[in-house]
Amino acid sequence: MKTPGAVLLLLWSGLVVVAGVGKDLHVKTADTSYTQQIYQPDFHTVLREMSVLMAEQRVELRYTKAQIEAMETRLRASENNAEITETRLRASENKAETLETRLRASEKKAEAAIKELKEKQEEQAAAVRAVGGSVNLTGSQVEELRREREKSRVSFSASLITSSRGENFGPYSKPPTLIYRHVITNTGNAYNPNTGVFTAPVRGVYYFAVFVFGNGHASTPSGVSLHKNEEHVVIAYSKQPSHVYSSSNGASLLLEVGDVVYVKLWPNAWVLDSYNHHTTFSGHLLFPM
Repeated sequence: MKTPGAVLLLLWSGLVVVAGVGKDLHVKTADTSYTQQIYQPDFHTVLREMSVLMAEQRVELRYTKAQIEAMETRLRASENNAEITETRLRASENKAETLETRLRASEKKAEAAIKELKEKQEEQAAAVRAVGGSVNLTGSQVEELRREREKSRVSFSASLITSSRGENFGPYSKPPTLIYRHVITNTGNAYNPNTGVFTAPVRGVYYFAVFVFGNGHASTPSGVSLHKNEEHVVIAYSKQPSHVYSSSNGASLLLEVGDVVYVKLWPNAWVLDSYNHHTTFSGHLLFPM
């Protein structure tokens, strides 16, 4: 295939030949027919070659355009693929952020579980040291110590009534056991609000207190007595002819496991309680023995 430079060279050569023919026509008028016979065929040849070359250039141009269009199509496809890849990349980044968030949450839960485990271990070790034992114990031994420690946490307080209205209890010639039904606290569940009786869960020294509230009356006092098993311990007693009044008493008792402590109404006396919870019965383990 001839290049554009070659085409220009041929065209220039043809023009030179034509110019030369013009000069010969002026110089040699008599030889006109001879000159035309020599140079005219070469000029037509040049035109034909130029036509062929232009046709080839048109074909090559169409081919080049087709290649360019194909390249543009591929470029657009590549751009679309790049957009799809970028979208997938963003989706992957979002998934990675979600996984990282879940991982951080799991790490926090693990840290909280480890902290709780350490606290339990420290608590168990403290319980073992409190009873003078060794920390090199089996799991069952540690659990037994934990149960023993739970038993040593004993404290309760209760008042007589659960309703909002005030109520008098008594007087009775044969004093009953008072049932303090409104439980304020009952750590260790050693006090029974259905019977009014406290049962010692461990051997130790306990402190008990009773508070009495009453209406003044000319012949009826207000009083209760504290009992350990069948033994009378102390009394809280008051009497005045009018107005309300209160009294209290308490004692520290050494109890064996299963010993009971309760409160009885004093014979021919009464007590008053209301939503203010004036009349109460309380007990606490001071220390195990």
